[in-house]
Amino acid sequence: MDEYYMQQALTIAQYAKGRTSPNPLVGAVIVNAGRIVGQGWHRQAGTPHAEIHALAQAGELAKDATIYVTLEPCSHHGRTGPCADALIQAGVKKAVVALTDPNPLVAGNGINRLRAAGIEVVEGVLAPEAAKLNEVFIKWIVTGMPWGVLKTAISLDGKIAAYTGHSKWITGLAAREHVHRLRDTYDGILVGIGTVLADNPELTTRLPEGGQNPVRIIVDSMARTPLSAKIVTDGQAQTIIATSREAPADRIAALSSRGIEVLTLEQTPTGINLRQLFKILGERRITSILIEGGATINASVLTANLIDKVHCFIAPKIIGGINAPSPVGGMGIPAVDQAIMLEDITSESIGTDILITGYIAGREGHDVYRTCGRTRQS
Repeated sequence: MDEYYMQQALTIAQYAKGRTSPNPLVGAVIVNAGRIVGQGWHRQAGTPHAEIHALAQAGELAKDATIYVTLEPCSHHGRTGPCADALIQAGVKKAVVALTDPNPLVAGNGINRLRAAGIEVVEGVLAPEAAKLNEVFIKWIVTGMPWGVLKTAISLDGKIAAYTGHSKWITGLAAREHVHRLRDTYDGILVGIGTVLADNPELTTRLPEGGQNPVRIIVDSMARTPLSAKIVTDGQAQTIIATSREAPADRIAALSSRGIEVLTLEQTPTGINLRQLFKILGERRITSILIEGGATINASVLTANLIDKVHCFIAPKIIGGINAPSPVGGMGIPAVDQAIMLEDITSESIGTDILITGYIAGREGHDVYRTCGRTRQS
């Protein structure tokens, strides 16, 4: 039954997807005499954790109960008190924990505190599932770098636009709504200046029920972003433009005067130092970035090893044309056996289109359950 109740905890944890950053997604279920008496999930950073919500619902029935929680209860004072202490005070008899918290402030201390108080602790139940649920948090807390997600949409023959540059729309309405749901769950959205100049995008979340807008990040080495661009004028979301030291000072000043934050970064032979940019964004607690750029920026983030996950929409269209762009530019690889490989691949139909999702093979932060989701003895 441990897996049954843990799956329930994992399910309710997802209710807050996209709302807890930079905190993890956590669900908790309290069971007494074979009956669920309390459950809760962490809703937003700075608010009570999942265990506290579950304890409040269970009330006196938490005494001598078992709690199932997807991540190790915290043991430190942050914006909220230690959940481990709350469980001890409530008289919980047993704790089943899916995943050890990789946060150095916790990292086993919560579990140790429970055991020291005489609470039986079982670890590792559905650990791989719990690690995948919090892949963004684990990558960020362990490395300090944001989780990078590359999204692209192509025709059957691998084109992202016609040879004229016209690209609206490769995919159908259902796929485009799905992309807005992705935007709703990630902290940042990144494109290159080419996308801004060609499409004048809003880069916002537009869902029937609303949604939250990610931070807009534009890679623009020479500060060419037009002052009339929607990302400058609409005031819908925070916008950051990453430039180089060669960018004209008057252009930087003009953008800054309109409320745009301009970051001046190091220049590499292939453009702005994107690893430096991601490091800065990670330090600002931007834990995940959705890349929706064109061939140039896609090649740059892949070359810089900044991508962990890929979403590729395939439309049932044939565009053709030797000069029609593909989703990844740059020099490319000299031999097919050197190609970047995806693993853990899934596919699904989204309206008339197919969505292929996979992880970059061997990337840090992907196979995290090997280190964070290991099972220990109770």
